[in-house]
This record gives sequence, structure tokens and C-alpha cells, in this order.
Amino acid sequence: MTNNYLKMPENNKKVDCESDNAGAALANSGDNLIPDISDDSAQSVKSGNRSPDTSYVLPMENADVTYFPNWLTHKHAKHLMDYFVKSLQWQQPKITLYGQERLIPRLQAWYGDPNTQYEYSKLSMQPVAWDSRLYKLKQACENQCGAKFNSVLANFYRHGNDSMGMHADNEPELGEQAVIASVSLGQSRRFTFKHIHTKATQKIQLEHGSLLLMKGDTQQYWQHGINKSKTQLGPRLNFTFRYVVPK
Repeated sequence: MTNNYLKMPENNKKVDCESDNAGAALANSGDNLIPDISDDSAQSVKSGNRSPDTSYVLPMENADVTYFPNWLTHKHAKHLMDYFVKSLQWQQPKITLYGQERLIPRLQAWYGDPNTQYEYSKLSMQPVAWDSRLYKLKQACENQCGAKFNSVLANFYRHGNDSMGMHADNEPELGEQAVIASVSLGQSRRFTFKHIHTKATQKIQLEHGSLLLMKGDTQQYWQHGINKSKTQLGPRLNFTFRYVVPK
């Protein structure tokens, strides 16, 4: 079994979605691939203006995973974090594990188009109508990833004791080759992949303002999750945009 931990190069160039240069590039191109999704009218840039070293393909067999460490600028991501913590309809539902009901170790919310019901661990979720900024974030992910999304699972990790068990997003309503766009805001957390056959692992630190794109056979061969931490950690939000076959 191999155990890999991916470390990002230290010379990453951040994309400043709020700089004058970024605004000029957007005005000249007429192609807004990362929409304004904050009240302070932050400017955005198209992906073609980014340095090639701002995305990395993870070395994983039977998978197609790309990491964009600085997809949003720190300031832009903080505005979104502050807004979503206060504005989304967070809940802490119960799921059944080994015949026992227990609260999930985090808060969550399910938003999406009508008829995008979703179920995991015998928990059935009905979509809440899109929040305007969440919908714009969805559009930004669609433009970056070249995929269509109609729903999102939002997770609120309040502290280090909140976690996500190992799992794969392989429910039938997601299709055989699901495309998942995962946006992280707030506290950096270690994200672990584990191959279901070889047991090989790949770990990566998901940073504030980052985007992780999973597609192809990833969900068929790999599980992923976030462990609890004994270290005192701050809050983190994560948004996994996906396409659910409407019912």
C-alpha cells in the first residue's frame, strides 16, 4: 500500500479577483468565467489569464483529479465564507449507522434545482431553492470545469471534531462518471483519498479559496473523507457541486 501526501510548490501565483488589472482583463475579454459573487463588486478574471502553475493533477491511478489551490483570492473567499455561514439553512440531521441513529459530525445544507432530491446513508434530502450567491458560485464552477451542475451539498465543519467519513459519491442519481466540483472556504483541512482495491492513499491539504475537481472514474475506484483532528481548528465550509438526474 502506498501513502502519498501531495505538497504544493511554494511559488503559486494567486489570482486576484478584485484587482484593477483583473477587471481590465475581464472588460477586454467580455468573458466572465468567474462571476461577481460578493456585495463589494469584486472583479473577476477568466481562467485563460491564469498562470499554468495554479492547477495540479493528482498522481492517482483510475482517477481524474485536479486541484486549483488559489481559485479565489483570500479576500473574495472570506467575504463568501462570512456570508454563507450566516445565510444558508444549516441543519444537523441524523443518519443510521450500524443500526443506530446519530447526528452527523458537522452541519450541512442541500440546495438545488427542483426535483433534485438526493439520498445517502438512508438520509433523504429535498433541495432548498438556490441562494443568489450560491447560484453564482455554481456558475463559476461550471465555467471552470466545463460541466453542468444542478445541486450542491454544503458542509460546515465548525471545529476539528467535525469530520466526514470515508465514502464515494457513487449514488445512482449521480451517474457512472460523476463530475464533482469541491470549493473550500476557511480553515485548511487534510483531505484523504483511498483506493478501494489497492488501498493506496493520496492526501492533500484543501486550502481557503481552493477548488478540487473530481471526474472520470474517480468515484468508482476511490473513497475520500476528512478525519477528526485533536488540534484546535477554525471553521471551514465546503461546497460539492454535482449533477443529480432529476426525479
